[in-house]
Amino acid sequence: MMDDFMVRALFAGLGMAVAVGPLGCLVVWRRMAYFGDALSHAALLGVAAGLFLGTGITASVVVLGLVVALLLVALGRQRLVAADTLLGIFSHAGLSFGMIALALVASDASGIRIDLHSFLFGDILSVAKSDVLVIWGGACCVVCSLVFLWRVLVAITVSRDLALVEGLAVWRAEFLFMILMAVVVALAIRTTGVLLVTAMLIVPAATARRFAGTPEAMAFLSVFFAVLSVLCGLAGSWFWDLPAGPSIVAAATVFCFLAWASLLPRYRIGRISL
Repeated sequence: MMDDFMVRALFAGLGMAVAVGPLGCLVVWRRMAYFGDALSHAALLGVAAGLFLGTGITASVVVLGLVVALLLVALGRQRLVAADTLLGIFSHAGLSFGMIALALVASDASGIRIDLHSFLFGDILSVAKSDVLVIWGGACCVVCSLVFLWRVLVAITVSRDLALVEGLAVWRAEFLFMILMAVVVALAIRTTGVLLVTAMLIVPAATARRFAGTPEAMAFLSVFFAVLSVLCGLAGSWFWDLPAGPSIVAAATVFCFLAWASLLPRYRIGRISL
């Protein structure tokens, strides 16, 4: 019989897996791994703002993530530097300024105690029932939004110019996609931390790509591998006292390497060219 904290961790991890699976497919297809890194690292500033203002970490991280995403898009269009350089600057600057902000908040007279390790690498074993409800509520919103936006986002991934010619709401879809990225980063902070959020977005999706032949099949398989990674990671934490967040990502990576090495049976459903 599992303890209550492990049951809560399990449900929190499953909620995260449901959210990162289909969204991670779009991140992989659109080659936005560095974009996810920039958002997740900058989330530390949102954590500090939420603690200082008392507005709640999730809401502040979503707002700050959206601001950072819009800044990245605006500066990227100026073409002052290469896109990977710009993302690298935002990623490391966000992490640095976030840690400084957290240090300042912790040193304030308010007496706020901050566990920096839990924000960097997650602390899924300490989630409360309210956290589980927030994660599942956010995951349901993300999935429902993706169902509504899926056709447009896939069309943009194939050819953005063609999607514009066809009259699709490209700008609205891309803006909502940024919001969904910010929401997932905020939800995953408690489970895998800001340093490992991007890994959970791209690794299960990269594993699923080995077997899927359609975008929809890849999205479902990505959720499956994310769920499997959560189960194996929490099992490692339960039986061998390993850190839960890193164990989840490590399990996902092992499945990915096994898939690439053709050590798992390969099944294809149709054809995929994304």
